[in-house]
This record gives sequence, structure tokens and C-alpha cells, in this order.
Amino acid sequence: MPGSAPATPGTRAWTTWTTRLLLLGIVLAAFNLRPAITSLGALLEEVRDGLGMSGSVAGLLTSVPPLCFAVFGVTAPRLARRFGPGAVVCAGMVAITAGLLIRPYAGGTAGFLAATALALMGIAVSNVLMPVIVKRYFPDRVGSMTGLYSMALAFGTSIAAAATVPVTNALGGHWQPGLAVWAAVGAAAVLPWIPFVRDRKAPSTPSPARDVADGDGADEATAESARAATARTDRPAERPAEQPPLRITRSRTAWALAVFFGLQATAAYITMGWMAQIFRDAGVSAGTAGLLLAVIMVMGVPLAFVIPRVATRLPHQGPIVLVLGVCGLAGYAGLYFAPAGGAWAWALLLGVSNCAFPLALTMVGMRARTGAGVAQLSAFAQSTGYLISIPGPLLVGVLYQHSGGWGLPIALMSALMVPQIVVGFLAGRDRTVEEEAAR
Repeated sequence: MPGSAPATPGTRAWTTWTTRLLLLGIVLAAFNLRPAITSLGALLEEVRDGLGMSGSVAGLLTSVPPLCFAVFGVTAPRLARRFGPGAVVCAGMVAITAGLLIRPYAGGTAGFLAATALALMGIAVSNVLMPVIVKRYFPDRVGSMTGLYSMALAFGTSIAAAATVPVTNALGGHWQPGLAVWAAVGAAAVLPWIPFVRDRKAPSTPSPARDVADGDGADEATAESARAATARTDRPAERPAEQPPLRITRSRTAWALAVFFGLQATAAYITMGWMAQIFRDAGVSAGTAGLLLAVIMVMGVPLAFVIPRVATRLPHQGPIVLVLGVCGLAGYAGLYFAPAGGAWAWALLLGVSNCAFPLALTMVGMRARTGAGVAQLSAFAQSTGYLISIPGPLLVGVLYQHSGGWGLPIALMSALMVPQIVVGFLAGRDRTVEEEAAR
């Protein structure tokens, strides 16, 4: 607080530049959480031809993201406790950069899959830790900060979908440099996180008092006062860490949120992996199909900022779940009956439906009282949810190959939207996982 301690360089560095650097790091990290997937979706046909993939193998490739998110995401809280969340996110950005750079030139399907898994490993741990970092540093701004990084995530998703084909054409028409170019964006996201690598025990909120207490040149009385103020500020955040671990599996809300997360992830990864191909098979050009996929993703830019803010003001988030679900059902119906004729309208509707992701992230922050509870709920909901979502893209590839069309895959997508609405309604109830687990 102003006036609570002398204005020292250390204090100013934390309250201004360090906070701005943290915000920049969050935005750039979020921007890099989807280009590895949507850039591949835009060039899936070229990659399949170049590597000799069948439809079923391509379906396996589109199932790799949720598999990696489930396997590696569950390790994120443990890694964060040991090394600090900043170090883990920084390492995640390095893994994304390396995977994106290596995979186009790895040679063969196996190498392509392995390099993709490396990038997705970095995405997985960063996915889980974003809500944790928001809760830790911005506990009174969960809705707006969740909206900020969800908006950056949606922007990165849509830019990769829209720009990959034109960039590939500009680089000579070869799919390898068209995919590798996104490694440069990943490298840029590494830099803001480097100063936070050693920040293992950061305060719940940026605290000028802590900087004064730890800074050079502060007199003993000022330092003691700052330490006392910091202790009073941090005490509520430290109590939950002294309690036994939360038995998250006892919470019905945690299970509902995990299933909701899994079903919306299923829809999202089917969309990112196959939607451009659906439009191309309907007679739409490759460039236009990429733009349509970008429209679906870019809808998340404004809505990912609006939906979390609205959700945090409602006692029950179920009505938002219902609206998003109805838009999804309408979009799938249009895609079934007139995929090319109303393509832009279906893209808009599916883009609205796709915003179940920022809503799920917001509910993760709202359904737990403490930072430790959010970390556990985030890891459980995302890891369990991504496990649930693994079969979806693979099954779409199998149905597409064996039926010779998109009727059955689209029917599957529509059918999955109904339970998504039901469990999302249950997850939106005003309660916390701590209360349910205690019972």
C-alpha cells in the first residue's frame, strides 16, 4: 500500500515492472497453448499426404493432444511445488518451442508424433498452472484475469488457424516450414518467465512490504514492520497449505466439472483437428477452410473476456452452459444439412459453443476457496477431462474413414453436446469442493 513503506527501487520494480512482466508472460504463454494444434489442423491433408497417414492414424494424431494433457497435466501441481510455477511454465514454453521446431523435420510419422508430444507436454503443464498463477497473484481478479488469458489463448488459436496456409504458401508451399514457423512465437514466450524461474515462494498478491523487508538498505524498524505486515497478509494464504491434502474425488462438483471439461475438450479437439477438413470435403477451398476454422476460434477472443466476468457475477453458471450448448447443437445441425451453403453461420455458432473452455476455467477458480484447492481441482478436472476426451477425435477419424462421409461424425458431435449441457449445469452450482470433500 502507498505509504506503508519507503518507496525503494525494489518496491517499485515489483509493483510496476515485475507485475507488467508477469502479465506479459501470462498473455504470451496463453497465446502459445493452441498453435501447435490448429496449425496442424489447417495443413492436416498435406501432412497426411507427406507422411502417408490413413484416416485412422490421422485420428490418432488428433487424439494426441488430450492424451498428453491428461498424462502430463496431472504432474503440474507437484512440479510447481518443487520448482515453483514460474519455472515450470518457463520450461513448458521451452518444450513447446523445441517440439514445434523439431516435428516437421523429424522424419516419419513416429518422429512427428514424438515431437508433437514434446510440445504438448509443455502445453499440458502450462494449461494446469494458468488458473493457479491467476489465483496466486491476482486472487481478487480471477474473472478478469481468466478472461485475459482465455482471450489470448483464443487469439493464438485463431491466428494459427488463419495464417498457417498463407504463411506456408509464402514460404514456398511446403508444409514443413509452415508448421515450424510457430516455434518463433514459442521462443518469444520463454523470455518473460525467466525472471520468475527462482520465484518458488511468491506471495499471494504482489506485496511491496515483502520487497522492502528483503531489500538492501532498509533499516531494522522498517524491515520489522514490513515483515509483520507481510505475515498478516500471507497468513490466510498459508493456512490451507498446513491442512491435509484435499480429497478431491469425494466432491460431486469436481466430478461434474471434470466431465464437463472432458466433453467440451472433445468438441474442441474434434473442431481443431477435423473442422477444416469437413469444410474442404464440402467443396470449400483450403484457404477459406482455414479462415472458417479461424472464425470458430476467434469468437473466443471477445467472448473469453466477457463470459468469465459474467460468470463470476452469477450465483449459478448453468444458464451460460445452456446457451453455449444450444449454439453448438444449432451449428452441428447446419453443418449436417448445408455444410458449404451456410458455412460462415455455422462457424459463428460453433465459435460461441467453443467458449465452454473459458467458462470451465472460470468455474475451476470459483469452485474452490483456496489456492491449494484450485491447484488440485485444476489438475483433477483437466487431467480427468482430457482422459475423457481422448477417444473423440480418434473415433471421428475411424467413422469418417469407414463411412466415407461426415454424417456419422457430426451426429456423434451432436450427441455428446447433450451430456455436456447436463454436467455443466451441475458444475455451475454455487458450492465449493472443500465443503463437499469435508462431508
